[in-house]
Amino acid sequence: SYENLQPKPESFEVNLKDATYLDSSALGMLLLLRDHAGGENAEITLTNANADVRKILAISNFEQIFDVA
Repeated sequence: SYENLQPKPESFEVNLKDATYLDSSALGMLLLLRDHAGGENAEITLTNANADVRKILAISNFEQIFDVA
């Protein structure tokens, strides 16, 4: 859903309010979004993650590469 946006957004927000779990496919999709958005220079915020999802993000070290708010 993000690949065909014109013009390409400068930042992305992924609202995780309805997510109860993130599997490896979901984590992989977040990495693909990061690559599409500019890699290390990407501005991506993951919002509204519950405690279980935050734990998965922490264990996967995604808090190091995404802004988790």
